[in-house]
Amino acid sequence: MDLSLIIVIVCAVLAVALIVVFIVFGRSEGAFTLDIGGASPRASGGSDSSSEKTLSSRLIGFAAAVGGIFSLLVARLWTMQLVSSEEYAEQAESNRTSTIYTQAPRGRILDRNGDEIVTNRSSLTVTGQADVLDDEVEVTLLANLIGMPPQAVRRKLQDTTQGYQSLRTVSVDVSRRVVAYIGEHPEVFPGVSVETRAQRSYPHGSLAAHVVGYTGTVTQEQLEESENAEDGQITYRSGDIVGQTGVEKRYESVLQGVRGEQVVYVDAHGNVTGQQSSGFEPQSGSDLELTLDIKVQRAAEESLVKVIQQQRDLGKVAAGASVVALDCTNGEVIAMASYPTFTPSSFVGGISTADWDALQAEDANFPMLNRAISGQYPSGSIIKPLTTMAALDYGIATASDSWYCSGWWSWSGDQNDRNGMGCWSTHYDVDLVSGITYSCDVVFYEIGKGFYNQNSEGMQETFRRYGLGSATGIDLPGEEVGRVPDAAWKREYYKSMGYSEEDAVWQGGENCNLAIGQGDLLVTCIQMACAYCSLANKGPVWRPHVMRGVRSRMGDGYVSEYRCEQIRDVEEDEAYRDIVARGMWGVVYEEDPTQTQHWTNLDVTVRGKTGTGEQISLDRAIGWFGAYGPAGEGETPRYVVVANMDGVVSGGSSSLLVVRDVFGAIYDQPDTATGVSTSVD
Repeated sequence: MDLSLIIVIVCAVLAVALIVVFIVFGRSEGAFTLDIGGASPRASGGSDSSSEKTLSSRLIGFAAAVGGIFSLLVARLWTMQLVSSEEYAEQAESNRTSTIYTQAPRGRILDRNGDEIVTNRSSLTVTGQADVLDDEVEVTLLANLIGMPPQAVRRKLQDTTQGYQSLRTVSVDVSRRVVAYIGEHPEVFPGVSVETRAQRSYPHGSLAAHVVGYTGTVTQEQLEESENAEDGQITYRSGDIVGQTGVEKRYESVLQGVRGEQVVYVDAHGNVTGQQSSGFEPQSGSDLELTLDIKVQRAAEESLVKVIQQQRDLGKVAAGASVVALDCTNGEVIAMASYPTFTPSSFVGGISTADWDALQAEDANFPMLNRAISGQYPSGSIIKPLTTMAALDYGIATASDSWYCSGWWSWSGDQNDRNGMGCWSTHYDVDLVSGITYSCDVVFYEIGKGFYNQNSEGMQETFRRYGLGSATGIDLPGEEVGRVPDAAWKREYYKSMGYSEEDAVWQGGENCNLAIGQGDLLVTCIQMACAYCSLANKGPVWRPHVMRGVRSRMGDGYVSEYRCEQIRDVEEDEAYRDIVARGMWGVVYEEDPTQTQHWTNLDVTVRGKTGTGEQISLDRAIGWFGAYGPAGEGETPRYVVVANMDGVVSGGSSSLLVVRDVFGAIYDQPDTATGVSTSVD
């Protein structure tokens, strides 16, 4: 009914009520009478308590009440029709419609050559309507058919995360036997159907698992963050599948598609009665091309497994390992592997409790940890090229200096002083070049002592200039920053632990430990790879990255490419660079004939450094090896490869072999040598 007509009717009724009141209680001729007895005139109605007066008062009150009620009705009708009409229309529409959402396929993840690392596959999925819950027999039969407990089926049917009117996902990846049985017995399963949906697929199994990461149902925290998303950012609904780690998380905005929507009409019981013609189909996410090379990545992972087993055969714990291969000219990550690893497909459709418990078990050695960017370890002797640069930069040592190594060193220089530190071998007369080549600790103890005597933290400053103690900014979540300890750090840390002022003072021995990559120094594999990029490039370092570009939906081009970024340029005297480069060449081709044989069967010249850091709290060693090449005279280095292995004999007997296998994959020249170095550098 039109608002104006309603108002006219209400006003007419109100007017009639007022006229009635006036007629009944209007002024009359006998309003007063004269008392013959000579008294004063009085009202003819008698006293105030007369029945006539009482009736009059009640009718007047009634009229006022009626008028007030009608006034309120008019005001309410006005607000409903003019002020809140749009709101009520929306409520009415929402009561008769509902929106069904359809998940969009995620974009593929490809290697640098276009080979699929992560893709999508069709999955036969059993779905059910909400009212299947009301039929206990149907629930039981369905549970028996797909091999699930009835209670688990009930929980699936109660899940409304994809919308109240949406079909509930009961089981994914069902067999064709199940599909055929449901199709042949529609009378037994009236509310059950089978759909083909897209699920994440991994053609190469666990290859590059730590880089690509895994997907899972959106968490409550992610939902809350999504609620505050700005225009253009992704918003989630409960039940969405999103990236949880690795590239899947970092490039979620690229890989996540646009969900489909369809508005349907529902009755008072929530049953779908029809659908609107409007709506749109889901749009798949964009394909992401990575910098990884599958061939090199596979070689890196297989080498980690092989060498880990070799170390275990020697009685070592060999708890974990990682390796990074970078293109030092632009920061592209050619390979990044971490051991132990996991299988991303375990998370498709929701990971089982048994699988999750296995990943979290104490003896599993944290397979979810990407040790290449998150593992923090003492560097051992792989730091010595940087220590040498620091000594030359600050005048602690010169190219002409030499020292004598008897296998023992003391601060006083007295060989009989037992309050000193040992070297892993006896090297006799050594200078800076041979100190790097043969990894003589005595040379670097002297450098640490020199910095302490000059009250200088030049060593720490040099390490930081090469990027230690800070994040590289690689485009993967979870990177750790390591630690470059100094006097201020020790004072703050020791005081927080309740130590005295005296105990919190930086000591000379700590400088000596720092010079050989021991003590409280912590680095990551990616940090050391970037530091070695600076050595290879003679200064510049590019930010490491795994994204190469976002593929165009049409053709082979990109709609977006990663913009390479230089993050530092470490200036050094060219003569100092030559000293370090010559020492690193000697590590590969002079230090140990057994080591050398692994490199003479490679046509490319490389320069590198071994390292073995002691993890005192764990009573085991971390072995390192870093190298760059091609590094012959007049050649421009292209690749830097750094590896570490936790709980091994040494870097030369473990990580060196991994780095050689990676170079072998890059240049298609596999390692044919079988000897293992016995040096502990």
